[in-house]
Amino acid sequence: MRLDGKVALITGAGTGIGAAIAERFVADGARICITGRRQERLDEVAQSLPMGTVVTCAGDVTKLDDTKRMVETVLEFAGALDVLVNNAAIDPGGTTVVDIDPELWHRVLETNLTGPLYLMKASIPHMIGGGGGSIINIASLGGLRCLPGMPAYCASKAGLIMLTQQVALDFGPSKIRCNAVCPGGTRTAMLEESLGPLGDVLGTDLEGVFTCASSMVPLRRTAHPSEITGICSYLASDDSTFMTGAVLLLDGGAAIVDVAGAALTNAGVKWGV
Repeated sequence: MRLDGKVALITGAGTGIGAAIAERFVADGARICITGRRQERLDEVAQSLPMGTVVTCAGDVTKLDDTKRMVETVLEFAGALDVLVNNAAIDPGGTTVVDIDPELWHRVLETNLTGPLYLMKASIPHMIGGGGGSIINIASLGGLRCLPGMPAYCASKAGLIMLTQQVALDFGPSKIRCNAVCPGGTRTAMLEESLGPLGDVLGTDLEGVFTCASSMVPLRRTAHPSEITGICSYLASDDSTFMTGAVLLLDGGAAIVDVAGAALTNAGVKWGV
């Protein structure tokens, strides 16, 4: 029970990686508050977990008052806040800096970057009052490598990585740790929605799209959301008390691939022969 006695707030926990983290944290002994914009999704997750381990708080991380209410909810539920997981995000793509609608740009930045800022702003004073805490920001491989047609998403995740390290620097003396987890392709509903339209272009179904998208990844597949949860449990626990400001990749090895080499390999070139 690595997280026995810990209290965590997890945003974007109605689906995907956030829901998987919620399940893992409870299994590891934590009590949690899960948040998201859709109450029905939060209820589904909560009903799958043991009674008394979870409370829900529907809200929008882009609204400062909502983020304050999320923190107030977890404090009322458990009397403490030890861990914050900033997972809520959106990933609309298919545009460039020339074509992007300014309204879309602002919505992505507000959700993926300003939202975590609001949650940290509201949470850190309580964590300090409780003797310290751990913040886990779910960034992305897209914060370190560019994705075609996704300038807002990549910029927001790159900004979140830097914001993570800024918080680690500024609040380390107050025993606040802050780390970034950067998943690569992960089989969530959000990613399926993003990649689904490519099936028509590639002449294949959704499974074929995922096979194509991961064909040059060393592990040759996308992740399951549950595969992102182990490192989050570690960062939330006392096993990681000397880790802060870290940027941790869970990408199947995608970041180590040279794009020129991958293109030649895809074209049938055999290296070292």
